[in-house]
Amino acid sequence: MDLEKTLRSIVSVQATIPEDAFTAPILGAERAGGGVVIRESGVVLTIGYLITEAEKIWLTPGNGRAVPAHALAYDQETGFGLVQALGRLDLPALELGNSGALEPGQPVTVAGARGQAVQAAVVSRREFAGYWEYLLDDAIFTAPAHPLWGGAGLIGPDGKLLGIGSLMLQMASGREVQDINMMVPIDLLKPILGDMLRYGQVQRPARPWLGIYSAENDGKVVVLDVDRRGPGAGAGLRQGDVVMDVRDQSVEGLADFYRKVWGAGPAGSEITLRVLRAGREMWVRVKSADRDSFLRKPVMQ
Repeated sequence: MDLEKTLRSIVSVQATIPEDAFTAPILGAERAGGGVVIRESGVVLTIGYLITEAEKIWLTPGNGRAVPAHALAYDQETGFGLVQALGRLDLPALELGNSGALEPGQPVTVAGARGQAVQAAVVSRREFAGYWEYLLDDAIFTAPAHPLWGGAGLIGPDGKLLGIGSLMLQMASGREVQDINMMVPIDLLKPILGDMLRYGQVQRPARPWLGIYSAENDGKVVVLDVDRRGPGAGAGLRQGDVVMDVRDQSVEGLADFYRKVWGAGPAGSEITLRVLRAGREMWVRVKSADRDSFLRKPVMQ
């Protein structure tokens, strides 16, 4: 791989979000990270949380010449976001590789904003459940961690794009704790890219969203917080509730909880939960919602 040539396809992404936007209290009104040019027409792939509800976006190549851009799409299920440059980038596009072939131990390059590249390796592939009602069946984890992980490109030895950086986490190995990056596999993009480019969203029913933040503790799903604007708050869910059942089916961990909620039907379906609160069992009926309906839609500048 010609690393210098590959890094030409990496851009910095800066986004400004209105202070009163739905995601501003959680993700902030000023966001920055990286992105990867995947079309020579100026289409950039990044991690979606950088551009959600953005009113202004700037892309900065390695030459430092900032170009305004427009948010094309954000897919809630995968976490991918697409941005279209509104000026000429004149940058090569990276070809999409085969992330399914990546195995633990294989060398990779993680290329992020400001042209910073980290030589890394795949440390594991496994399921990842995020506290914000997010689940990947087969996430890719790499180390050492890239300090500017959001939207960073996971590059294979052949120079092809294998994933996009989402998080920095910690992994315990014996007595040592190591920082690692979680990557969204590029294979998840291939079946939905056409919809994202054409329609600005994937043409599938939206998953039911409860508006809660949860964690797994000894196999139990505990509600860490409840968004006061979401359906969970309106139904009476509270911080500290332990979710025991979804529609009379026992919950076996955070990923299982999400799958059972999403399996109940599309957004708008009523989700019945049995929760344990202060030692007492109770039933809560939540009229789920489409998370996207709470978000500001992109506006062409």
